[in-house]
Amino acid sequence: MPPLLTVFTPTYNRGYILEQCYESLTRQTCQDFIWLIVDDGSTDHTQALVRKWQAEQRVLIRYVYQENQGMHGAHNTAYALMDTELNVCIDSDDYMPEDAVEKIIAIWRSCGDKQVAGIVGLDATFSGEIIGTKMPEHIRAATLTELYETYKIKGDKKLVYRSALTRATPPYPIYPGETYCPLNYKYILIDQQYPLLIYNDVLCHVEYREDGSSKNMIHQYRRNPRGFTFYRKVAMQYAPSFKKCLRESIHYVSSSLMLKNWRFLLESPKKLSTLCALPFGIALYVYVQGTKRATIMKGS
Repeated sequence: MPPLLTVFTPTYNRGYILEQCYESLTRQTCQDFIWLIVDDGSTDHTQALVRKWQAEQRVLIRYVYQENQGMHGAHNTAYALMDTELNVCIDSDDYMPEDAVEKIIAIWRSCGDKQVAGIVGLDATFSGEIIGTKMPEHIRAATLTELYETYKIKGDKKLVYRSALTRATPPYPIYPGETYCPLNYKYILIDQQYPLLIYNDVLCHVEYREDGSSKNMIHQYRRNPRGFTFYRKVAMQYAPSFKKCLRESIHYVSSSLMLKNWRFLLESPKKLSTLCALPFGIALYVYVQGTKRATIMKGS
């Protein structure tokens, strides 16, 4: 019988920092989990490091190597491989409090069922400061959209999903020459089905490093216009308000211009908001292109 939880970690040339995640997993008060590492084409010593940890047998580890596809490609692989009831992503530069797995399993066994998508908990800095805000105490469950749009919470949160849902939701698209598609794509689709159990406790300690995707979002935006265009169309379709739809439409216009796709208005799922967003999307496109030129000039 497989463990209840898969902790999965996408990694790319993070051998220098991955050990802190490993050590946090060896300290877990509950070991009812498997650590699935998806190595997305690393060229450093990651594989040798993981093989050493597997030999130590302190944690049940499954290691998979693939050619570089980007973070979303590693998520696709992880979701396809896992056979546990629940899963949670812990990035290679983050770590879990020693009782995190125990807490996840306890709340799921007491409150979890097939009418909820999973659990949403808190992220904190390495010093223990909560990222953003806590979630409302007076509700049992909510979708991510409700939490951010209705209850106005802020900051990244830690998501624990039922693996049946992450597996059944269509995978992130892989575009040649691109290595990024926003992970929120799957979360939006799952939001349309079930809410998440709210858990106002820390499940992960995070650090936003200089080589991480969060710190390099404008770079990602320029390098992966197809992935962003795909995501914006989905986000527009399920936007909870016209204001939110307009915001997504602005980004959709900008990404479409990067692709030189002049049919973007015809292809938009929300043509009115896209038409309204046109001048703002053009302005965003000019800003991003100007940032690109400034970066090139700075490096020359």
